Formats: sequence, structure tokens, C-alpha cells
Amino acid sequence: MAVPQPSRRLPGGIWALGFVSMLMDISSEMIHALLPVYLVVSLGASTLAVGLIEGIAEATAAITKVFSGALSDRLGRRKLLAAAGYGLAAFTKPVFPLAGSVGWVVAARFVDRVGKGIRGAPRDALIADLAPPALRGAAFGLRQSLDTAGAFIGPLLAMVLMAWSGGDIPFVFWVAVVPAFGAFALIVFAVRDAPRPAGPQHFRQPLSRAELARLPRAYWSVVAVSAVFTLARFSEAFLVLRAQELGLGLAWVPAVLVAMNVVYSLSSYPVGVLADRMDRGKLLAPGFALLVAADLALALVDGLAGLALGVVLWGLHMGMTQGLLATLVADAAPATLRGTAFGIFNLVSGVALLAASVLAGALWDAWGSQATFLGGAALACLALAGVPALHWRSAGR
Repeated sequence: MAVPQPSRRLPGGIWALGFVSMLMDISSEMIHALLPVYLVVSLGASTLAVGLIEGIAEATAAITKVFSGALSDRLGRRKLLAAAGYGLAAFTKPVFPLAGSVGWVVAARFVDRVGKGIRGAPRDALIADLAPPALRGAAFGLRQSLDTAGAFIGPLLAMVLMAWSGGDIPFVFWVAVVPAFGAFALIVFAVRDAPRPAGPQHFRQPLSRAELARLPRAYWSVVAVSAVFTLARFSEAFLVLRAQELGLGLAWVPAVLVAMNVVYSLSSYPVGVLADRMDRGKLLAPGFALLVAADLALALVDGLAGLALGVVLWGLHMGMTQGLLATLVADAAPATLRGTAFGIFNLVSGVALLAASVLAGALWDAWGSQATFLGGAALACLALAGVPALHWRSAGR
């Protein structure tokens, strides 16, 4: 008798979650593409303040992910928490065009990132629940690819709307409200939770010492290497500021994020598919090396040519690392602790991103943009040195 072959098609729920991410990223990146310039030029903020705002926003999201991820493990209702997070982010978006001071922007970014934190770990754990193990890399790669497609569609729309409206940034922020509510509607009506395991469900105390002890050493090695790497990967807001420093016109500044995210989107899914066919640790080292090259290009190559090269390399390194790191977390974590595992992973990454963004802003204010990107290259080299240990632990999965 012929042995049935497992399906090579990804479940519909993963596609739906990918399009939810895409719509929300269209909204968020329409705002994010212009927000650094809006803060500095219109509201008088310093580059250090931009770094603090971006770092605090991302750290807030990361801290929230720990609790939402653990709660999703406890409740077994990952979709509920993910939908709540997308809803909170959608209802926050109108605050941005109404903000008249830096304080209002900080408050809006804070609440928006709380929504991101609530949805992030349950959504990633739900993808791991829904995806067949043999297609896990492709599943995370697809979600990352669609998410990042939104991240370049958003700035592209921002550019078109800026040109059409004569540089009216609040108008662009208002248009960004529409796809945010579209994402919220899609997750509510098109996504379902994975079935819970059969048998009695035992009470588990989230984030207890006993639960954390169940996370294996391979998981903690991924967290450690990713933390050092994230110290080198500060906010893309500094790419926007570098473009402005080099004289790129205000209406064209979003093109930086468009180019970066086009490369990011096009590379994420193929890397995910490749990760299902080879040792995943082998793909991380070239991804880390690409960040070193991107920082060196942005620091040492003059003019818009250096900017273009650095932005393309930055996008390629993101495509080769972000979905892959999420896949490694899903591989290493027990199924009943996936929400907790993604929450802790994102917490550590968020704290590292806060430190990285503050450090990048301080270096820029003190010694200029070159110091910011050279510092990032040095830290990326440090993360690259830790990849062999991670490869050794992941090779026998």
C-alpha cells in the first residue's frame, strides 16, 4: 500500500495571520516612515529623544509579550489575546495625527506597542501550533514575508500621499487608520485557534520557576545569541535620519524603508523554505555578517550610493535572520510553553533593542552618524562569534 505523504501546503490560518500582519504593518509603517522626521523637524525633538522613544516603545512591546505569551499557554486561547492586541493597536492609530507635542507621540507609541506586545507571542505560538513541523520554517518565513510586504507598502503609500498632499504628514497618519482596522477585522473573522491536546488540562502557573526550568538549553542559547545580535540591530529610524542627513528630500525619505523592506520581504520566505531543508544554524552566520557589511557601508561609503548599499544589505540581513530565529525558538520550546518561550525571547530582544537605540542616539549626538554605524558593526561581529555554539546545539534537532 502507498504510504500517505504529509501535505506540503500551509494551513489557511497561517495565510490569514500573514495578511493580518501585512495590513497592520502597512498602517504602522506609514506612520513610522515619517515619525522620526516629524519628531525632529516639526516637534523639535533631538536624535537622542528619537532613540529613547523608539527604544522605550519596543521595550514596552517586549515586556508585554512575556505576560501575554504565558497567559496564552495557560488559557489555550491564543487567538483571543492576539485579536485584543491588534484591536488596541488599531484604536490607537488616530492619536498620531491628533498629537500636538512630543508627549502625545510618546503616549501613542507606548499604547500602540502595548498592543503589539499583547499580540506578538500568542500569534507566533499560534503559527507554531498550526504549522506542520516539516513546514515550520516556511510558515514563519511566509508570515515574515507578508508582514514585511506591508512594511514596504506602507512607506510607499506614505510617499505617494506626501506628494499628493503637499507634505501633509497628519493627513498620511489619518489614512494609516484604515488598514489597521482591516487587520483587526480579519483576525476576528478569519482565524481560529488550533485544537487543544486531548485529555485533562492541568493547572499550570505561568512564568513559575518550574515552568521556566522546562525550557531546554538549546532555547536559552538562541535567546543569548539573539540578544547580542539585537544590540547591533538598532531601530530603522536611524536609517531614515541618515537619509535626511545625506540630503534626501522629505517626500523621498520613506523610500529608505521601502527599499529595505522590499529586500526583507523577498528574502524571508525563501530563507524559511531553505531552513526546512538544511541545518538552520548554518543560515545564521551569513545573516549576521550581512549586518556588519550594512553598517560599514552606511558609515564609510559616501553619498546616496553608500546609503543605498547599506539599506539593501540591512534588508537582506533581516530576511535571513528574523524568521529563522523565530523558527529556532519554536523548534526548541515544548508545545505547551511556546507562548512563554516567545514572550521571554521577545522580552530579551526588546530590552536589547532599547539599549541599542539609546546607545545609537547617544553616539550620533556625540560623534555623528559614523560612530553609530561603526558601533553597530562591532556588536554584530560579537554576535557572529557566538553562532558556532548555537549551530552545535541546533544541529541535532
